[in-house]
Amino acid sequence: MKDLLDELAAAHRELGKGSVPAGEAYAVVLRRRYDAEIEDVWDAITTAERLRRWFLPVSGDLRLGGRYQLEGNAGGEILRCEPPRLLKVSWLFGPEAADGTSEVEVRLSPGPDGDTEFELVHAAVVDPVFFPTYGPGATGVGWDLGLLGLVAHLAGESLGDPAEFESSPEAKELSRRSAAAWGEAHLAAGGDPEVVAAAVEATTKFYVPS
Repeated sequence: MKDLLDELAAAHRELGKGSVPAGEAYAVVLRRRYDAEIEDVWDAITTAERLRRWFLPVSGDLRLGGRYQLEGNAGGEILRCEPPRLLKVSWLFGPEAADGTSEVEVRLSPGPDGDTEFELVHAAVVDPVFFPTYGPGATGVGWDLGLLGLVAHLAGESLGDPAEFESSPEAKELSRRSAAAWGEAHLAAGGDPEVVAAAVEATTKFYVPS
């Protein structure tokens, strides 16, 4: 548990503005380092057999211009693929999600010690009521937990069954701390303290229901 808490604390989070084809968007930015070579990290985030081991099963045409679907989660189109440094996809959750409203871009760069610098940017047009209610943690907590799975995978380990892990006391504590960390990023971006506090509370209750 201590190692996962350390990994969570080591990540850098930002809230900013971006753009997608549908217009102006909020962007959550997550940066961290992985203790693995860039080719290994690239393979882990782009290969179906490895994605299912740390994230979710994926199906579809996994090449530039193809469409993918994560089991029980988002799907979309592969917009850019420049191994081993850049992957960009549309990220559409649910049948009502429209093309051009949500995109995820991952950038990798080699670190000085054979490790890999990882940056994920999720830009999306957000419902004007939803964002003030939950803030960036609504998306950010999910990414935090998912990328902790990648930490374990690259170390040759596993967090186990995702459903069991998500309901464990460890995952609940990670979710609480992640929600608070995204609240700090929201404040740093100029968020009103009262709005941010309410959003952190709402996001925590969503991920850690009492």
